[in-house]
Amino acid sequence: MAYARTAERHDFVATAPGRKHGRGFFRRAFDSMLEGRRRTAEREIAAFLQGRGQSLTDDAEREIERILSSSARF
Repeated sequence: MAYARTAERHDFVATAPGRKHGRGFFRRAFDSMLEGRRRTAEREIAAFLQGRGQSLTDDAEREIERILSSSARF
């Protein structure tokens, strides 16, 4: 019997493709949740300022901070 060495290399074990070093599922879900809360807060601030004449004064800023920090949704 003759033994012939070939230049080709054959992998007979199925290997899974390497994971991309992106963000995982839970990180993406958490980021989406934070983004949604940020947008909701911005909408509430815009509605508050529109009711007060659309000017951001020190008093309005303190009132917004009080409302957002005491809200159960945030």
